[in-house]
Amino acid sequence: MAEIGGLESVTQVEAHGVDQIPEQERTADPRSVLWILVGGNLAFSVVVFGWLPITFGLSFWASVSSIAVGSVLGTMVTAPMALLGPRTGTNNSVSSGADFGVVGRLIGSFLSLLFAIGYLALAVWAGGDAIVAASHRLIGTPLSDPSRAIGYALTTVLVAVVSVYGYRMLLATQRLLIPTAGVLLLASLVALGPHIDLGRGGGNYALGTFWRTWFLAVAVAATGPISYAPYLGDWTRYVSHRRWSDRQILTASSVGLVAAMLLPGVIGAATTTAFSDVYAPYVEGLVAASPTWYLIPIIFVGITATVGQGAIGLYGTGLDLEAIIPPLHRSTATVISSVAGFGLIFLGTFAFQAQDSITAFVLLLTTITTPWMASVLVGFAARRGRYVADDLQVFNRGEHGGLYWYTRGWHLGAVVCWVVGSAVGLAFTSSTLVTGPWANLAGGVDLSFTSAAVVAGALYAVLLLLERSMGFAGAASAARITVPDQADPPA
Repeated sequence: MAEIGGLESVTQVEAHGVDQIPEQERTADPRSVLWILVGGNLAFSVVVFGWLPITFGLSFWASVSSIAVGSVLGTMVTAPMALLGPRTGTNNSVSSGADFGVVGRLIGSFLSLLFAIGYLALAVWAGGDAIVAASHRLIGTPLSDPSRAIGYALTTVLVAVVSVYGYRMLLATQRLLIPTAGVLLLASLVALGPHIDLGRGGGNYALGTFWRTWFLAVAVAATGPISYAPYLGDWTRYVSHRRWSDRQILTASSVGLVAAMLLPGVIGAATTTAFSDVYAPYVEGLVAASPTWYLIPIIFVGITATVGQGAIGLYGTGLDLEAIIPPLHRSTATVISSVAGFGLIFLGTFAFQAQDSITAFVLLLTTITTPWMASVLVGFAARRGRYVADDLQVFNRGEHGGLYWYTRGWHLGAVVCWVVGSAVGLAFTSSTLVTGPWANLAGGVDLSFTSAAVVAGALYAVLLLLERSMGFAGAASAARITVPDQADPPA
């Protein structure tokens, strides 16, 4: 029987959803997280993170430095979320029930669901547009709505197939993309090499000065790793906490997150300097600037890499929909999610022209997700990574009670911390959807998700100290709980 990452046959539909993965089935290793992150981000929807700082007015080298710094900062706060899955055997939204309550963890499930749909749409749009534009130039197919619809449908169906089969197929797909789509993306540097000008750009800064604009680009780059906060547990729940140390899991996740943003970002920034109009949409500029021989690789990457990126989102969507409606099986929830996502992609494209709004919507989601993430990480530290995993499954089984039941399944104090942090973050937000009253307080530098995380995390830390001092039987007391079947492995 073929094995991927020590797991069963790739062609077997995954049986598990958000239920606790039995210890004997946690046979993946930390590198599997790295493969998924790197392979899943070799897509045009991620390459545009390198195009953006160039459009802000930064030079190539300034763009690369902003992507590097943003990727590292985003990774520093996000990578610890990978530690939840091995401790709880379930995904991060269900794990967050330890802090928000087994019903209150629906906040994380909804945030994750919305994030997944947004990134699925961005991946399908970018990949579909690449297929249509390159095919038009190569063989003269029309640049029309029906052509785009076919491109979107093709990629969505492939994404759905990978996602329905589940984790093993997802991992196998991402590992295959690294030597294929990865090499073809690198080939864009050769294809556009004669026109790439690394000394081009700089000036006409989006926020008026270099440093303000550079910090804006850092903030945008940081949203890439942060967007994976809800999903890391989707994959690490198959990694055994008995066999692998926190250090090994954290290292693999950190390397994967940084590489996943930095490599496509550098390619995007370099190739953008070859465009006659850097402000044109990235895919449009790439197709126009490429020699004829590189159009077929563009189509290949548009199809395959979009499947890799989209499957990450859709697989997570299936898990989160099951977490919201427990009677649904994961595969059924994934099929429903794929149909709904396909419909939203079509409506957003052809009825509402919502591509730009989706980008702003994803950035807005980052602002309200970071305070959720901060609270979960503060809770993880407070209980020293120890959870009563079975009590996290109470809501999924239709039961009441357990350590994390709090008040009718809600830890109201944690919810208030999240709401306050989100409100502060939204006050600093400036986008086409929302402009907060403090948006220009830092001269245009985006402080939205940073302020949201700091405020929520600090408030929740104080709350846990108060609860512990009062002997509250919940998150504060969880630090004193020992879970016999999850002993710490050697570092």
